[in-house]
Amino acid sequence: MIECTVWWSSPLPNEPKYLELLDSLEKGRHEAYRQEIDQRRFLTGRVLAKTVAAEHLGTTADKITFDATCDDCGKPHGVPRVPGAALALSISHSGEMIGVGVTAGTKLGLDVETATRRADDSLIEYALNPAEMAGLAGLGAEARATAFFTYWTRKEALMKATGRGLKIPLKAITLSKYDEQAALLNSEDPALDPAGTRLEDLKAGEGYRAAVAFLTSDDVSVTERWWTP
Repeated sequence: MIECTVWWSSPLPNEPKYLELLDSLEKGRHEAYRQEIDQRRFLTGRVLAKTVAAEHLGTTADKITFDATCDDCGKPHGVPRVPGAALALSISHSGEMIGVGVTAGTKLGLDVETATRRADDSLIEYALNPAEMAGLAGLGAEARATAFFTYWTRKEALMKATGRGLKIPLKAITLSKYDEQAALLNSEDPALDPAGTRLEDLKAGEGYRAAVAFLTSDDVSVTERWWTP
């Protein structure tokens, strides 16, 4: 059984006690954001991820240094990892929710999205294939948005688990219906095999949809917790 914990937090303030946990590259990324809320989301993701990693590794957050080198371009915006540690992390944020998922090494992808905004036709056509789009027929605007962002978070979680992101076309994967148990039914991309993936919807919070995906054929147990600094 694969054990996963997903920790949720609201955005931390830009205070010295949190900022000092960022390394020089992370501080550069933090300062590059023009909007304060974007700075705070990035800061919270890193501080929470370091706190979670430290708890798993028996140390303190100030001793954790991430390697976030992108496998494709070499820039520091890839998946954060602790070199040499049997640990896998995934960070996601939207609105007032920041989440960090952690396992003892099984690759995972976490995604959270605000589900209160409108799901316009162009976005739906971009993300869903005909079989999935058919499931939205007849829904009112609010139910349509909730259903769409259920699909969207599941797909984003799967893509993040592979580390390839949107290099996998969203329409290339087919998911179970939005109101059914989350599952990958079919994939046209070799990076995702239905037999070797696990997918779970999360509770997150009111007005949000979230999902976590794993590259494994084993059963998975997911626990959600709220983090208080």
